[in-house]
Amino acid sequence: MTDISRYIDHAVLKPELSQEESAKAISEGVLYKVRTVCVRPCDIEMAVELCKGSQTDVSCVLAFPHGCVPSEVKAFEATDYIQRGVKEIDMVANFGYIRSGKWDLVLKDIMAVSEVTKRAGVLLKVIFETCTLSIEEIKKTTQLCIEAGADFVKTSTGFHSQGATPEAVKAMLEAAEGRIKVKASGGIRDVETALKYIEMGCERLGVGYTTTPILVKGEGKSKEAY
Repeated sequence: MTDISRYIDHAVLKPELSQEESAKAISEGVLYKVRTVCVRPCDIEMAVELCKGSQTDVSCVLAFPHGCVPSEVKAFEATDYIQRGVKEIDMVANFGYIRSGKWDLVLKDIMAVSEVTKRAGVLLKVIFETCTLSIEEIKKTTQLCIEAGADFVKTSTGFHSQGATPEAVKAMLEAAEGRIKVKASGGIRDVETALKYIEMGCERLGVGYTTTPILVKGEGKSKEAY
């Protein structure tokens, strides 16, 4: 039987969350033994403390959710977050550059962060926002992530019009050919959907914090927008 909890990046990312609400959501992720809690940069220290001694690591989003800050700023963010204790980073690629076919800039942007994470032994996931891209753009960006030395490609922020789809995940997996891992994120609200992506070959699932109990217990369907 698949232990879904070990695939879950438990997202605690809503900008309106109070510190108390974030702490509660992070603690619930630890309770369910998720792979990571994926938090806002302002919550890194809290998450590191709450996850101490547990099976759950801390991941943090970077240039989230638009991916439009300069590459130098992304590299600075990565350095800062690593110093503060994160073990994984989920960066947003500049998907405007992707849609423009500015492949040299896309590669430079990802490498600016991957050079920082590789030195520190921190895992890097790159978010595409696949709902804005064509299948060919998804495949090309996956190839660039491999070239840049990223560890995962990830479908979505969960804050755009659509999350993961089987078509987008299939395109990523086909382009990856086992050279980079795939994370499906957004729109995963029940066990059936989660298992479908795991069976396809995804090694991580990004889900909103209210959805985690539903997936782990295997009951019902979340109304969470993420």
